[in-house]
Amino acid sequence: MSIVLLIAVLSCSTSGQPEVTETPTLNASADRILIVYLSRTKNTKAVAEMIQQQVGGKLVALELQSPYPADYRTTVDQVARENASGFLPPLATKIDSIEKYDLIFLGFPTWGMQLPPPIKSFLAQYNLEGKTIAPFNTNAGYGIGTSFDQVRNLASRSNVVDGFSTQGGIERDGVLFVMQGDKQVQVNNEVASWLRNLKLP
Repeated sequence: MSIVLLIAVLSCSTSGQPEVTETPTLNASADRILIVYLSRTKNTKAVAEMIQQQVGGKLVALELQSPYPADYRTTVDQVARENASGFLPPLATKIDSIEKYDLIFLGFPTWGMQLPPPIKSFLAQYNLEGKTIAPFNTNAGYGIGTSFDQVRNLASRSNVVDGFSTQGGIERDGVLFVMQGDKQVQVNNEVASWLRNLKLP
């Protein structure tokens, strides 16, 4: 699959919001692109929406059959137990006809310096052999940890390209949604640069 991304030229409007001055062009139909994301504080969701605005595609939020607790510390403890035991939480989200997608953008926060268990569930549940996966990440300032390596290991029959990462909120400190104002403009431009430089087959 050869996909050439001609990314929109971005500029700042007087409101400080990113303004798309040219529509992105693909040499493959946007209906072959899937953008799947997990987001607790909506920062990863914001990045997923930036990607969709620039390349099109279907946007899907991963939801669990039994959602994580609202309390941060309780969730941290639950995720640690899931990682230690290898438990894969069942997904409520169902993706029809995943075989029709060639390029999958996969977004998630860093949890415990690892890939969140729901993303592991997604990679285990669907046959992604031969597909291109482009991971993207938000984190609290500690980076991606082993998350991108885990995507490569769990999707070993897929072509996993270089990922994108940016700092999001710091839920532990009560800093939640940050993708607005100057930060939104900055990340939107960084996403555009990443998309421009993706090495797709």
